[in-house]
Formats: sequence, C-alpha cells, structure tokens
Amino acid sequence: MGARAVKDGSDLAILTNSAGRSSWVGQDPPHVLTRLAAHSIVLGVSTQGRSGLTELRRGVVEYCVMALLEEREHYGLELVRTLTSLGGLVTSEGTVYPLLNRLRDAGWVTTTWRLEGEGRPRKYYALTANGASALEQFREDWSRFRTVVDRVINIVAEERA
Repeated sequence: MGARAVKDGSDLAILTNSAGRSSWVGQDPPHVLTRLAAHSIVLGVSTQGRSGLTELRRGVVEYCVMALLEEREHYGLELVRTLTSLGGLVTSEGTVYPLLNRLRDAGWVTTTWRLEGEGRPRKYYALTANGASALEQFREDWSRFRTVVDRVINIVAEERA
C-alpha cells in the first residue's frame, strides 16, 4: 500500500505512508487534538486494539467530568451515574476513580470528605481554578477539533458520492 493523502480544500493535508504513519503537509501544523482526529478516527488507526471511538471517549471523559464539576461538587459514584446516563461515556467506576485521582494529582480538582445523614462518608470532588482554566482551553480546542473532523469526514463522504 502506498502513501495516502486526505486533503480538505485548505493548505493542509494528512499524509499516511505504507507503514500507517501520519504526517501533516501544510503551513500550520494542527493542534494535538486535530492530530488525534486524523490518527485515530480519520485513518482508522487504533491503539492497542482499541477502536477510534474508544480512544476518543478516553480522551474526552476527563473534560466531561470537569464540566460536571464546574457546575457543583459531586461524589464519585454520582459522576459515574451521570456520565453513564448521558449516553455511556463511562461504563464503570473503575474508569472514573483513577481519572479523578489523576485530576487531583494535576491540581485540577480538590477533594473533601463529608458525612451526610447516617450513611458513610463520601469524597466530594470540586474543580479548582487551574482545572477551570484547563477546561476552558479544552473547550476552545474541542471546537477546532470538531470543525476539522467534520471537514475531513465531509470531504471523504463527498469523494464517495
């Protein structure tokens, strides 16, 4: 299989060689999220046997958690239930708790233990100012990412028509 290029009408193209490696041709290399779109979704490349959708979900779920925490504090199981009910972003507690620990270690969330009623104490998570800044940056990146993915997907669909 030879090299494959996907062009979107701008000065940017995605070039894939026979080994499946992607590179960009154009004046301005895209942001890391744009590269993720081309690598994992557009070219159908997966990492360690995961599908492109799984990798995409994995890359955005932490920001979805942060967006929920922007609204108010939540405890872990509450976050799991909310994310699952919103369309299956998370399928288990084993996904959320390690993610919350990473966010805490990064300084993007804080934790407090609270005893409510006669139940067990719960650990509540709240977004920090640094977390809010990271979330705002992600929102900007996500907008650009979505735009590029939509452009590439539409170009490929138009070529087939």
